[in-house]
Amino acid sequence: MKTLRGLVILMTLSIALLGCDRDQQPAQSGNETPVRAETEQAQEPVAAEAAQEAQPGAVQCDRACLIGMVDSYLAALVAHDPAQVPIAADAKFVENVTKMAPGEGLWLTASEVPATFKIYVPDPVAGQVGFLGVMKETDLPVLLALRLKLADGKLTGMEHLVARNLGEPNLPNLQAPRPGLLTSVPESERMTREELIAIGATYYDALVDDNGSLAPFADDCVRRENGMQTTSNPPPKEGDTGMGLFGAMGCAAQLDTKIMSYIDSIDNRRVEIADVETGLVFGLSHFRHGMVNKTIEIVGVPGVEKREMNFDPFDLPAAHVYKVTGGKMHEIEAMGFRADYNSPTGWE
Repeated sequence: MKTLRGLVILMTLSIALLGCDRDQQPAQSGNETPVRAETEQAQEPVAAEAAQEAQPGAVQCDRACLIGMVDSYLAALVAHDPAQVPIAADAKFVENVTKMAPGEGLWLTASEVPATFKIYVPDPVAGQVGFLGVMKETDLPVLLALRLKLADGKLTGMEHLVARNLGEPNLPNLQAPRPGLLTSVPESERMTREELIAIGATYYDALVDDNGSLAPFADDCVRRENGMQTTSNPPPKEGDTGMGLFGAMGCAAQLDTKIMSYIDSIDNRRVEIADVETGLVFGLSHFRHGMVNKTIEIVGVPGVEKREMNFDPFDLPAAHVYKVTGGKMHEIEAMGFRADYNSPTGWE
């Protein structure tokens, strides 16, 4: 039962997380799809908000500028010196759902900048940049999701999601990003920023509604969570009805089984950063699991009718990077950490 518990939870970004002891953390602690056209109108408020952020007279920071800001920020973290980057006096800073002041949290414990696993998602229109990378904290590897927001050349928003106690078997997948995540999309094939954001936002609906058709997953879609590959793995032995059966499924087919139905809600959804050059979308969210129902019904899997989910309630703040080309999601790189049930998001 202990092994099953770990495998089930990992399938929704909590695998290595349920094994994390929070007391050990630092005290400061393809083809075109209809979605592409249909969701564009639905995302107009997001596009409008991003446009408002680019205020007249504001200092514009292009892709190279935003990427450079991430590198400078990470260097400042390791130097434990917020003064090395331009932080606005009224800047907001949240780390792992906790409001902090610059200089607290990872600012005190970071020991080495990301070396080889680095994914940048710069968005000059939004004046924001998302980042996913493996760095070191007190000489141990941690997976950092970072969001920076700039206005008039200064940082006005800084957000850290830090996954600690990474599973040793998953570290090989965190040595370097998958090539597809770094490849530029040919100019003639690039989607608009609004299209990318609209498609990225569909992922959360597909999860909550247990319906793989609500997001345009490509047939070759692969999802990794804190380094563990949780879809499209080699099939298990014939007759095996364990969790390996679900891990061998594609991104859409796995959701259709309702294996994720223990997710009650996904709150604080923020899909507002996209890079048209690489086709990457950066999303942040907060999963909530009340675990009232200890048994979930499985659909469409011969020999499997239900799964026991005897877990305590928990939350899962998370970050996702989606690779979108041709109107489809091809790769998903995700991270998250376990938090107390009904935790604040830090942005209230």
